[in-house]
Amino acid sequence: MGLLELFFLALGLSMDAFAVSICKGLATERLKPRHMLVVGLWFGGFQALMPLLGFFLGAAFQKYITAVDHWVAFVLLALIGGNMIRESFACETQSANGSLSPKVMAPMAVATSIDALAVGITFALLPDVAIGPAVSFIGVTTFLLSALGVKVGNVFGAKYKSKAEFVGGAILVLLGIKILLEHLGILG
Repeated sequence: MGLLELFFLALGLSMDAFAVSICKGLATERLKPRHMLVVGLWFGGFQALMPLLGFFLGAAFQKYITAVDHWVAFVLLALIGGNMIRESFACETQSANGSLSPKVMAPMAVATSIDALAVGITFALLPDVAIGPAVSFIGVTTFLLSALGVKVGNVFGAKYKSKAEFVGGAILVLLGIKILLEHLGILG
């Protein structure tokens, strides 16, 4: 997996966290750098941890699914991306919660990074993924976008939330298609 592909993957994975961060910013009356730092650390940290866990899980079962690994990668990315696209069209009526307490942030960090667990499984099936740099890149990208999302939400409101989810989902679906087409020999 090349740096450009990893960048787009990190961008796609971070869009859920970005969208939730926008809501955090929307619910924050007086934005301080601490708000952006806390949200970025929660989401970036979990977004780095989950693909690492998925990688170890995928590596444990790799010998059983090697013959269909390209299909597994395609299906996982297509499902995750498709779900993000579907969610981008959903009307959300919940009010935003501005709390940064661990009991509020931990479930949100897990929920926004479950898709990264599945991507980690995909990493174990791909031959050219250096897991350390990959999860670091994903974590840092998510940290930066989450911190930015808090600021965007505080300044602009919820205008960009659904667009962020749609773009992230589309990127993941396209990456899944690319992996499948490369394995089938259609793309070089």
